Amino acid sequence: MTETTIDTLHGEALAKAADQAVRAIPPAWPLTATVAVNPFLGQISETFEQTSARLARICGVRLALPRAHYAEKINKGEITDEDLMAALQSSAAAKGLDLSALKLALTTEPQPAVSLPTIAELAAQATGKDWPGLVSERIGAFAAGFFDQGQALWAASRRNGLYAAWRAFATHDLTPEILGLKGFSIHVDETPETPQGAIERAAVSLGLGAEPGTYFHQLLLTLGGWAQYARHIHFKAEVEGRTDTTALELLAIRLVFEEALYARHKAAIEGQWQRIRRIHAEPISIERDTVIDGILQLAAERAAQRRLSATLAAPSAAKVVELRPMLQAAFCIDVRSEVFRRSLESIDPAIRTLGFAGFFGLGASHKGFASDVSEHRLPVLLKPSVFTCSAVDHDEEADRQARFGARAVRAWGRFKLAAVSSFAFVEAMGPVYAGKLLRDGLGFGKGRGPDKAKPRFAAGLDLDTRAVFAETVLKAMSLTEGFARYVLISGHGANVVNNPYASALHCGACGGYAGDVNARLLADLLNDAEVRRKLVEKGITVPADTVFIGGLHDTTTDSITLFEEDLAHDIRAEDLVRIRQWLRQAGQLTRAERARRLPRATAENVMARAKDWSEVRPELGLAGCRAFIAAPRARTAGRSLEGQAFLHDYVWSRDEGFKVLELILTAPVVVASWISLQYFGSSVAPSLFGAGNKLLHNVVGGIGVVEGNGGNLRAGLPWQSVHDGEGFVHEPLRLTVAVEAPKEAISDILRRHPQVRALFDNGWLSLFAIDDQGQLGWRYERDGIWNSVQVDSHSQRRLVG
Repeated sequence: MTETTIDTLHGEALAKAADQAVRAIPPAWPLTATVAVNPFLGQISETFEQTSARLARICGVRLALPRAHYAEKINKGEITDEDLMAALQSSAAAKGLDLSALKLALTTEPQPAVSLPTIAELAAQATGKDWPGLVSERIGAFAAGFFDQGQALWAASRRNGLYAAWRAFATHDLTPEILGLKGFSIHVDETPETPQGAIERAAVSLGLGAEPGTYFHQLLLTLGGWAQYARHIHFKAEVEGRTDTTALELLAIRLVFEEALYARHKAAIEGQWQRIRRIHAEPISIERDTVIDGILQLAAERAAQRRLSATLAAPSAAKVVELRPMLQAAFCIDVRSEVFRRSLESIDPAIRTLGFAGFFGLGASHKGFASDVSEHRLPVLLKPSVFTCSAVDHDEEADRQARFGARAVRAWGRFKLAAVSSFAFVEAMGPVYAGKLLRDGLGFGKGRGPDKAKPRFAAGLDLDTRAVFAETVLKAMSLTEGFARYVLISGHGANVVNNPYASALHCGACGGYAGDVNARLLADLLNDAEVRRKLVEKGITVPADTVFIGGLHDTTTDSITLFEEDLAHDIRAEDLVRIRQWLRQAGQLTRAERARRLPRATAENVMARAKDWSEVRPELGLAGCRAFIAAPRARTAGRSLEGQAFLHDYVWSRDEGFKVLELILTAPVVVASWISLQYFGSSVAPSLFGAGNKLLHNVVGGIGVVEGNGGNLRAGLPWQSVHDGEGFVHEPLRLTVAVEAPKEAISDILRRHPQVRALFDNGWLSLFAIDDQGQLGWRYERDGIWNSVQVDSHSQRRLVG
């Protein structure tokens, strides 16, 4: 087949295949605003088993823990025969399998999955040289400079895009030639000038035709986090209504290496390559071991759902008080808030809590004090709806001086890294930092706290718009009546040191930033007397004495910062003392509970871990997350969910047209699924979707980490985030979503949102409708079908629809 034939007959097919391969890669956000991403985002249209088979073919990984893990749980009685039978009955692929066959399979581990070799791997087998390592190292060296966000002393040129910059780099890079890939610079110089042309030429050279099958997807996965970061740029462009070809250009670069190695070693590898090429083009087949893995995983999830059902059915320890509460505290739905909310409510019956997405419905593009950087403090699937900034009130001269000071600090930081001064700086100023190093190394340093300057909406946000925001948020929170004397709006963040993954501990709903800005903005909005008068016209009356207070929950220390200085009037001193005392007590209770799960932690040293440079687990983040519950707080109050559930307050009877329900299913549930599946992927397939060992990390370009000196960027979660060295701190379970709403309303929303429906229909999430008794009443199967949850003779819920 000639190059002309490819251009005229198969160019469109190849372009489509390349685009599909790009979309099969999950995006990875930079470390400055780490966002949890579903690593299977590109496979939600496939079933879990199909994706397992795909990744076994092209990566050699199993999406399952060792069989011994499940066998141990069965021996302990955590997974019962009933759970196994329910999983068998609900698996469409379980033909020919029964309970005895399933238990027999537990006695032996399956053979490790073996991926199809790339051309680089075939050439390595033929020559004994590490060609895959060379490809990874050279692409990584280039990408680190190209994608750099200010860390490199000399950044690579970005003129004309990734592929053009790489061609200029590679034609002068002698490393491949020195290591044995003769003529590589000339080969690169002769490649087409466009990435599309390079892909089409490689398709001819490698004999792919227009049907690369799973090959393009495999090549992008071999590039690890570099492909994921390029996909992030592509993903972000599409959210903003633009187009981007960065990930496609990276595929073209990878194909150029394959083409060069194939040309040099064709005689030795041709026969094997022809066979592999044919397999890539064949449909994915699901092997028996993959089916068994899927059933065991499902059984573990059925067991967890059975325990959740028992927790919801058990009597509540919460005291019901009809009097007006003194304090209502609204927290992010983040699983870490569940422990603090339960602790806070246990202190005094005058306290109630709420759960809502941590950006509090204000999708803000925010510029911090004395900064021109726009921080998108909202879920990455949304576009900013408001623009905000921070400033000092009432004193223009103080504001100006503070800005000069902040800019001087940033300029000093840039000077330290500048090409002309960095080495001289270390020589001259290094000894001055001895005291700082000693102080911070001993844990006496101070982390960066929240911005003291008050955030505010940009000019031009009129009263009607502000009132609409307030009405929408209050209705979405199901907070339209029964307001307390004080309402705390608490975002969350984590103040840690020496941790490249610090932003991963912040609020996922705030784009990987802390939630203080959103909380303070909402509190200020709801305290506005003019906004409150407009709310009355909408049927929402906020009592004149109700005060909204912005706050920030530090999830590493479980301390709460109150921003009472934002308020236009003072809070009564005795009330403020009482609220602070409640929050301190809740923090103590929460730390005591969290310490039982943190390795080497005690209730006394939990706070100190945040300042410890050597601490690889200052907290466990969202490890353990396994359920999302949207229901009135009364359904979960007084019941311990062990910091494993996202809790979203929702009262369906107040939701006209089920608009709030639609928002919950299409936004918070999707964000929670990304978090849950990121933890899942980093646990069961750490080599592919995990970030490796924190102890070996080096930050590259300010955007990510590599293990060691170079090579592939590592995306996902570090091993220390899911494992404590002896066992998992996160049991990889797909998220269980439980919603108290009519199942017909839920089905209607899923019909109108096929991408959300695919998460449930294809087994990436489980879905239950909570009945009017507050228990798991119906299980969603697929295609709009619901099965009633049965009750056995012991009056305990059996989740066997």
